[in-house]
Amino acid sequence: MKSIQVVVTDYIEPDLDWEKQRFQDMGVEFSAHQLKFAPHETLVAAAKNADVVIVNMAPMDVTLIGELERCKMIIRHGIGYDNVDVEAATQRGILVVNVPDYCVPEVAEQAVTLIMACQRKLLVQKDVLNVSAQEGKWVFQPVYPVYRLAGKTVGIVGFGRIGSTVYRMLQGFGVKFLIYDPYLSEQRKQEYGIQTCSFEELLVNSDVVTIHCPLKWRETYHMFDAAQFKLMKPTAILVNTARGGIVNLDALDEALKAGELAHAGIDVYEVEPPPAGLQLLHNENATCTPHLSWLSEESGWTIREKIVAEVQRYLKGEKPLNLLNPEVLPDFNSERA
Repeated sequence: MKSIQVVVTDYIEPDLDWEKQRFQDMGVEFSAHQLKFAPHETLVAAAKNADVVIVNMAPMDVTLIGELERCKMIIRHGIGYDNVDVEAATQRGILVVNVPDYCVPEVAEQAVTLIMACQRKLLVQKDVLNVSAQEGKWVFQPVYPVYRLAGKTVGIVGFGRIGSTVYRMLQGFGVKFLIYDPYLSEQRKQEYGIQTCSFEELLVNSDVVTIHCPLKWRETYHMFDAAQFKLMKPTAILVNTARGGIVNLDALDEALKAGELAHAGIDVYEVEPPPAGLQLLHNENATCTPHLSWLSEESGWTIREKIVAEVQRYLKGEKPLNLLNPEVLPDFNSERA
């Protein structure tokens, strides 16, 4: 009987010594690579004989998946899985798993931080302090106007784990809410005592819009574009800690310059890291952070433990905890029988 092979295509941890030891204890062959930007042929050579592939950001497209000879499960190291062609994996009978709950508090905290930083114009305040120190007097004019958050309307796009956590975190700020999520169940609405609205209604009436939906190419790619920014209040704030492709950043830069909305807090980018020439990075009305909303010591270990646990379930023939294509499971189980 062939031993089980687990291959990591790319990773963000300093090392995977802990994983190596855990898999060795399980009798699993383990190898780790840094192939995020590697040529297709190199990625195939590393992963083609793996039973389980663990991927961070390397592209698992239809062509690559078609060349995986033994793969039965792909584990996406993270929440979003737009770099994994789930449909192609499903056609090949490959289970696709993500880790949607390892950094929920962290991303929600980053979203709230960006909301407050934009609302209070934190970066502008820092510049004002430097100018005032140099001139020996307070020079407050560049900060105006600043509005209180209390009494304003916060629009939440996507009310899953993170969106609902942001909702709970903001409860004490005295704000009103508008929720857009076409997939939200009635049970979930009743649980939180909320109602949903249309996307357009949310854009028109929100003072703050915070994005917490997945990137789906046919549904949410450039969901926020020039037409949507024109609907927003000129005093509104947009925050995105979800996925970069949801917002057209060039159109956002133009909208901020045109005064169609007031400020934006952005942690995610369509190309990562973003190119130095991205104009939004130099826009004084944008507070940009380096896609670190997931980051904490706690979340870093949680995701590692959860990934190893999913491999353990695979070895035992158990259903994965966070399966994205359950329709594969009957065929998968019959093969293992």
